Amino acid sequence: MLITALREGKAVADYTKILLSEDEQPTQWYNVIPDLPAPPPPPLHPGTLQPAAAEDFAALFPEALIAQEMSADSYIDIPGEVLDIYRLWRPTPLFRARRLEKLLDTPAKIFYKYEGVSPAGSHKPNTAVPQVFYNAQEGIKRLTTETGAGQWGSSLAFACAQFGIDCEIWQVGASYRSKPYRRTMMEVWGGKVFSSPSSETEFGRKLLAEDPDHPGSLGIAIAEAVEKAVEDPGARYALGSVLNHVLLHQTVIGEEALLQMAKVGEQPDILVGCTGGGSNFGGLAFPFLREKLAGKMDPIIRCVEPAACPTLTKGQYRYDFGDSAGLTPLMKMHTLGNGFIPEPIHAGGLRYHGMAPLVSHVYELGLVEAISIPQRECFAGAIEFAKAEGIVPAPEPTHAIAAAVREAIACRESGESKTILTALCGHGHLDLAAYEKFLHEGFQDVDLTEEELARGMASIPDIAVG
Repeated sequence: MLITALREGKAVADYTKILLSEDEQPTQWYNVIPDLPAPPPPPLHPGTLQPAAAEDFAALFPEALIAQEMSADSYIDIPGEVLDIYRLWRPTPLFRARRLEKLLDTPAKIFYKYEGVSPAGSHKPNTAVPQVFYNAQEGIKRLTTETGAGQWGSSLAFACAQFGIDCEIWQVGASYRSKPYRRTMMEVWGGKVFSSPSSETEFGRKLLAEDPDHPGSLGIAIAEAVEKAVEDPGARYALGSVLNHVLLHQTVIGEEALLQMAKVGEQPDILVGCTGGGSNFGGLAFPFLREKLAGKMDPIIRCVEPAACPTLTKGQYRYDFGDSAGLTPLMKMHTLGNGFIPEPIHAGGLRYHGMAPLVSHVYELGLVEAISIPQRECFAGAIEFAKAEGIVPAPEPTHAIAAAVREAIACRESGESKTILTALCGHGHLDLAAYEKFLHEGFQDVDLTEEELARGMASIPDIAVG
């Protein structure tokens, strides 16, 4: 009805859900690098400390993904086979959060792009499907990966089922134990799941010998998945965040949101996105950053991270390993140190020691801002959101919701009306144990001590480059 009214030139006075048709679905991914005022620092080979070449990634990724990782093209066509699977849930809806606005008594307009309608209930299939597609094109039979809360692991398991590829997943131990139904979802789609650190790898056995109850971390799970991939010529590794090609695939979120906001004559004054590894944030923000750099709009773009893992706000911009065992190329990124073990907060998908090099780079260029918010404020905002909008958010996007609530309250106090945009990157139907604890037991906010920060920073390799 909305689209028909727009096509007929009728004014749309009231709207809540803004949809796109399949014909309006983006058919290209957007690469932000050519539009930036300076290129990002290259990854480095850990042995030579020289810029990594394509062959340095060959044991981990298929050629097509390596080419995307290093691409200088602004746009890359989405393969037809990927578009066909995307159509199971894309385009995703954009909502005007009118009931939340009323609850907060704010003159602000709040929009959220809802990615929880995907098969896995999050934004992660946007990159899982193309990653598996390109591996299948090269005859790869097995993929290994890591997962925190389980959204990425379940997404990869779903994608592997579409192309007949075996899937092995190392889930961070704290999440493996606290989120059993995500593990079940991975297994329903054929994934084989291990608690990380595990006895399946040399690195995992070493850590378990030191601490049998080790909570794990994304860096450790990455190290285990990489170790298993490189020892098998028929296997490759898939990563759910951080790398350039992953953020590239996620830009379907922002490209759709741009079209949807244009349909109702809106532009964001402020864009906020939860930020752990950076894929959800980059997917929403980079198309809007393109428009900002072109002078077509001027939104404030803000990363929102957990106070317990404040990579951008308290980390250092250094070359560091993406994993905890030092198996991956070195990346210039904001990091708390590859040896940093975040507290087992409920937003398991944001417990990563580093940040996507591209997100780190645009932050260093001053093109985006960053804040951190403690988890109790995040869950309080999520409860308000759920009561008003009817969707129980995953713990990760509660950080962006809390930031949006802050902005809306500031508008109420100042009387200024702003348009706020965020991405609700997943639902929390399989995270209800965290809500139960918040509602009935409560949980503490985690403040990092200087000692903990220093211990993590000490694990960053001392590299005098850039």
